[in-house]
Amino acid sequence: MKRIPARPDIGHLKKQAKELLALYRSNDPEAFHRFRSALPAASGKTDAALAAQGLRLHDAQSCVAREYGFASWADLQGFVLARRAQADDPAKAVLHWLRLVYAGDIAGGTNRARPAVALRMRDENPALTAAGDPWVACAIGDEAALRHATAQDPAWVHRAGGPLQLPPLVAVTHSGLMRLPGHRERLHACAKFLLEAGASPDQSAGNRWPPASLEAPADTERLSALYGAAGQNHDAELTKLLLDAGADPNDGESLYHSLDQPACTKLLLEAGARVTGSNALYRVLDLDDVETLRLLLAHGGDANEPPQGPPISDWGSPLLWALRRRRSPAHIEALLAAGARQDVFTPDGTPAHTVALRFGLTEVAQLLQAASGDPAPLPTSEAFIAACARGDEATARALQARHPGLIGSLDTTQLRLLPELTAQGCSDAVKAMVTLGWPLEVRGGDWDASALNHAVFCGDAALTRFLLDHGADWQAPHGFGDNACGTLSWASLNEPVEGGDWVGCAQALVAHGMPAARPDPQDANGVLLGARRSVFSDEVTDFLLGASMA
Repeated sequence: MKRIPARPDIGHLKKQAKELLALYRSNDPEAFHRFRSALPAASGKTDAALAAQGLRLHDAQSCVAREYGFASWADLQGFVLARRAQADDPAKAVLHWLRLVYAGDIAGGTNRARPAVALRMRDENPALTAAGDPWVACAIGDEAALRHATAQDPAWVHRAGGPLQLPPLVAVTHSGLMRLPGHRERLHACAKFLLEAGASPDQSAGNRWPPASLEAPADTERLSALYGAAGQNHDAELTKLLLDAGADPNDGESLYHSLDQPACTKLLLEAGARVTGSNALYRVLDLDDVETLRLLLAHGGDANEPPQGPPISDWGSPLLWALRRRRSPAHIEALLAAGARQDVFTPDGTPAHTVALRFGLTEVAQLLQAASGDPAPLPTSEAFIAACARGDEATARALQARHPGLIGSLDTTQLRLLPELTAQGCSDAVKAMVTLGWPLEVRGGDWDASALNHAVFCGDAALTRFLLDHGADWQAPHGFGDNACGTLSWASLNEPVEGGDWVGCAQALVAHGMPAARPDPQDANGVLLGARRSVFSDEVTDFLLGASMA
């Protein structure tokens, strides 16, 4: 493993990755060897196979990160930034370190916890946790320090304190180090000790996620110790420990956020967590987990529960939300078996059967038809939409030929299906709609955006190119007041869809008029596109700057 410099420079590390990529593209044997040695996707492959793989900058960055002992480029970047922050502001070294241990809702900010990076920093600088602060000891699972603090002052277990002003049990259960095998049992032991010492299992802290902050936590949004166990770290054993100690399962967060790990969900439900009022039914439909849906319904979930808050409030029932999320017949059967009404309507008066057809769910529509009897015949406009939604361009074209002006007769809700289906990845349906003349700039989806913005968000380069080729405007605004350039920035940095090709999206946007990029003299990580300052992923930035020089 390479030794990282005492004062690492992210610019120098980026240069190393670019140099490795250049060597790879020149078929350098040493570059092939480095990729094989460090990158799991390249392991065991011949030089010829690696050359054909078309590795890109993010692969080279991952290789460099692993050579330095980090699981990802993001972890390496996080380590470099944290080390430099500590060097620049040594008085707040522990606070900077804790922002790697905890997510932003606890530490203040929008960051995710990076426990492996935090552990690497502590291993290199044990003084970070050697000051005797019992609240810092909670973060690392130092039971001896907790026992010592309790012997000196038994009441400390009831008080918030430390650099993050956390109650001790919250400091334990929200620690990201819980995810590391070497610390999990130690943190469990600390939680057990604190409970035995009298700490309330319902200890909580105000949310620090912006616009709240570490200095001014939210008064009404409380993050409980149970939420740390069940909703953040998804630790079933710790969840059970807290529930057995009397923690309230109805804390407003734990059930909703536990759904990624149904073992915690089951424990919460058995302890009396109420499904109604938690939006958990709607959330589980987002996650596409039919077994956990059945679990919620079996524990009192109301299959007709009205939603709370947008965007689900625009749909009115779990059944309609399931259709909007394009869920399977098994999901619909589970809802119907639990008493979901099939005769529900959207706010514009569209019945569930028609909604299913609008989203290309032919089998689901048949299921709903069987449950409710024969529906009224489809209007021509809905038959046309249904053909488009299932990607049946021939049928849709035939209907359009018999009824000129058909698209012009569609209402706003119907037209919004273009961005809705783009967001759901229904490329065939989107292509059929656009080919037949669907308005390109209609906005829809969870964030009120055009089809182009949704395609860029998903990193769907082929669909982005298709939409631009058919006249989509990259400058069309979306619900957050930006355009496809801003969408590309956010999505390339956050990668909301696994395997998205944001470089391909950038290539398509530049080919269709997005301004050339140049370095931003005020921000080494950013670029200027015209007069606009933007930040993109390294890979997208590299392409944009290269495109401006071509």
